[in-house]
Amino acid sequence: MKVLGNGVDIVSNDRIKKSIKNKNFIKRIFTLSEIKTSRHKKSNKVGYFAKRFAAKEAFVKALGTGFVNDINFKDINIINNKDGKPSIDISRKLKKIILQRLKITKFRCYLSMSDEDKHSISFVIISGY
Repeated sequence: MKVLGNGVDIVSNDRIKKSIKNKNFIKRIFTLSEIKTSRHKKSNKVGYFAKRFAAKEAFVKALGTGFVNDINFKDINIINNKDGKPSIDISRKLKKIILQRLKITKFRCYLSMSDEDKHSISFVIISGY
C-alpha cells in the first residue's frame, strides 16, 4: 500500500447543530442517501451529520485540493456497511480528478470517524495499490 494522501478534520458539534436546522444547508452538503439514512438516527442526528461533514472535509484534504475546481460536498457520500464500518463513495467527477491529480486508477479510501459531546472528527487515507 502506498499512501497518496491523508487528511483530518474536527468540527464543533454546536456549529453543526445550528446549521442542520437550515434545510438548505442539509440539501447543499449531504447526499440524498445520507439524508435518508439520517432519518433512522433519532438519538444522535448532530453526531451523524457532524462526522460526515468532517469526513468530507478530511477527504478533500487527503486529495490535496480542498473544495475547488467544482468539487462539492455532494460528490462525497459517506456510507456504513451492515456492521457499521464507514466508507467513502465518490462521484465519477472525483474519480477523474484523482486520475488527473494522482495519476492512478486503482485506489482505496480509508475512513475513521468519532464524536464526543462537543466535537466530531474524521480521518481519511487515500492509498494506491
